[in-house]
Amino acid sequence: QVQLVEAGGGLVQTGGSLRLSCAASGPYFRSYAMGWFRQAPGKEREFVAAISWNNASTYYTDSVKGRFTISRDNAKNTVYLQMNSLKPEDTAVYYCAADRPPYSDYVAGMAEYDYWGQGTQVTVSS
Repeated sequence: QVQLVEAGGGLVQTGGSLRLSCAASGPYFRSYAMGWFRQAPGKEREFVAAISWNNASTYYTDSVKGRFTISRDNAKNTVYLQMNSLKPEDTAVYYCAADRPPYSDYVAGMAEYDYWGQGTQVTVSS
């Protein structure tokens, strides 16, 4: 069983930045596609960003394009989400998720991911 542990959340003002990290246990991290999702109060969990197992491709939901950057360090078993120019509407619990091979083409689908972290709270004040 893979464990994913998120860190880096917190309270930040509008326009500020945060970097989330997600550390994975086990020896197979480099074979997983990774994603970030978020869930705001009273809303459904939604896709934020994803990165392929080999770093070749990244994907973003439209609302974060140009502001967020997903990256991974396979040597550290860690995926990151750099969040810049934060807005109050980015306030949510952020979750990382891992997709084992065979990989899904639908990177935004929650059901495609096999492992989930416990989440980290991001609050953006106006």
